[in-house]
Amino acid sequence: MTMTQQPHHRRRPVTVLSLLLLVMAVTLGPTPSSAAGTDWWNPVARPAPDSQVNVTGEPFKGTNSQGEVRGFVDAHNHIMANEGFGGRLICGKPFSDAGVADALKDCPEHYPDGSLAVFDFITKGGDGKHDPDGWPTFKDWPAYDSLTHQQNYYAWVERAWRGGQRVLVNDLVTNGVICSVYPFKDRSCDEMTSIRLQAKLTYDLQAHIDKMYGGTGKGWFRIVTDSEQARGVIEQGKLAVVLGVETSEPFGCKQILDIAQCDKDDIDAGLDELYDLGVRSMFLCHKFDNALCGVRFDEGSLGTAINVGQFLSTGTFWQTEKCTGPRRDNPIGGAAAPSAEKELPAGVEVPSYDDDAQCNKRGLTELGEYAVRGMMQRNMMLDVDHMSVKATGRVLDIFESESYPGALSSHSWMDPNWTERVYGLGGFVAQYMRGSEGFSAEADRTKALREKYDVGYGYGTDMNGVGGWPAPRGADASNPVTYPFRSTDGGSVIDKQTTGSRTWDLNTDGASHYGLVPDWIEDIRKVGGQDVVDDLFRGAESYLDTWGASERHKAGVNLAKGASASASSSESNPFTSYAPGRAVDGNTDTRWASDWSDDQWLRIDLGSTSTVRRVTLEWERAYAKSYRVEVSTDGTTWQSVWSTTAGDGGLDTARFNGVPARHVRILGLDRGTDWGYSLYEVGVYSS
Repeated sequence: MTMTQQPHHRRRPVTVLSLLLLVMAVTLGPTPSSAAGTDWWNPVARPAPDSQVNVTGEPFKGTNSQGEVRGFVDAHNHIMANEGFGGRLICGKPFSDAGVADALKDCPEHYPDGSLAVFDFITKGGDGKHDPDGWPTFKDWPAYDSLTHQQNYYAWVERAWRGGQRVLVNDLVTNGVICSVYPFKDRSCDEMTSIRLQAKLTYDLQAHIDKMYGGTGKGWFRIVTDSEQARGVIEQGKLAVVLGVETSEPFGCKQILDIAQCDKDDIDAGLDELYDLGVRSMFLCHKFDNALCGVRFDEGSLGTAINVGQFLSTGTFWQTEKCTGPRRDNPIGGAAAPSAEKELPAGVEVPSYDDDAQCNKRGLTELGEYAVRGMMQRNMMLDVDHMSVKATGRVLDIFESESYPGALSSHSWMDPNWTERVYGLGGFVAQYMRGSEGFSAEADRTKALREKYDVGYGYGTDMNGVGGWPAPRGADASNPVTYPFRSTDGGSVIDKQTTGSRTWDLNTDGASHYGLVPDWIEDIRKVGGQDVVDDLFRGAESYLDTWGASERHKAGVNLAKGASASASSSESNPFTSYAPGRAVDGNTDTRWASDWSDDQWLRIDLGSTSTVRRVTLEWERAYAKSYRVEVSTDGTTWQSVWSTTAGDGGLDTARFNGVPARHVRILGLDRGTDWGYSLYEVGVYSS
């Protein structure tokens, strides 16, 4: 979920409520289909009246000549966001047993003219007034710049599927802070309660569509819980729907005055519950720092407003530090948000931040690391978008140390300098659904990496996520979308989409709702060329490769645990032992520490010769800037297998071609601090 501030000419006076909201900133019976019994992709009974789909032709099935599935991936969508934030922030529903007129209607407080559409005028500008009527006229919504109205009606999702999409990640989403300050709500603000409801309703949507197709399992909308099931669904020509979670306080893990409001038992119980609901990917933090991790900031006045919300929620403002590498969080800057700041307690002010300090001090906490490892144990995928660079770096370190591929970046909220590390793990990257020019340019910038790692590409629409979507390029553009056009596979014909009495044209309406995803992809083809679309069409295979590899992952056996260890020296301390064996005792609360000089070594005897391919090193603050890993079969003749002159501490993973070894030696050459060398734990692995 990405909240953006829309430009406008006028704004009525706003209160702290407005700025905090900016933080995220007649039952109808079915009738027979004319194609019943002949075309498997058409329902035997669709409600009437209903939205049109405006796609003809059979959806493609099976695999390509290499046995790979095909199709587009939306790695980040929010079908059920209308049930989040207290139930009245996003107006309209993706489906209703009472029909389209009931599903696509505005929130009660928006009638008669939108005067009370508080969030609408904050995000869109102007006075917020609009025609609240949805079905059948849809005069003012859905629209690319209307962030409070349903964009995921089931027939619009159907159109995206018919246009070639084969994977949809439905991120169950809410935010307790937004819910608490928004004046209109019809349920509690508990985040996990909302997540449970959204999961249930996603299954209800599947059943709703199944009913149109003649019974359980017959519809095109298939919730999947493992990669092989997803492959089977796609090979049948249907849409594989994956459940994810994006929320600010998962498992109740908020923090107040830097004190965690959850513990490891809460995390285990929460992960087990989500897994049982069918969730297979999730975020650990979003918008506000929590007990698990720090977030990647929003910028400017929006960032300042969110920072106020952070304080009101947690009792602390964001804290920044200088970045230690090319990766950075967004600059908060000194932009003012006077109305929000007025609501702070007397004497409390939003801190000022140095221009050269753009990184969140808060990274992955101890509880956050426990949650990451808990997700790995359950073979779940972790979306690193919205994590601070410090937290993301630690997650990638952990994944690399365990050869775990399950890293996702679903909608361009990761520092782009992490992209190659994600691909190197076997992870999956998708770009936010921006305009075709910007999307194509970014796709071109990263194309060499996709070729290097032989992967496809994805997009994250973030619809119902209050982020804004591609504006129209205009009917006078030199290369507009020409209707009708053929789908990427060539088997379907796609015409302008009509719902009720409204027909949308991407050229003049922009990406107003989910049904225009195929039109947007055609616009990308027009602007960016077929190569970009071809990479997107490989997305389903690459996403399932990441998921499948995560499912197959097994923790390696640490050959060094409990092994005999010796060292060139050990720091002397009358109260604590820093003996060599402390680095191989399986306890990250203990450590080996050398004397305070260069050219120190730690040697581990594995007890017998094994093939060694990977060594992990968890450094204490006293780390090695330059060191090498050596191996030996006899303890006399040593072979260097890995080295670095740019060590920066933390968790390092040394990978090399498998070599026979009984002895492993870490040789420190140049210290990174004035202290010696100190290691919490060393792991040695054959895999």
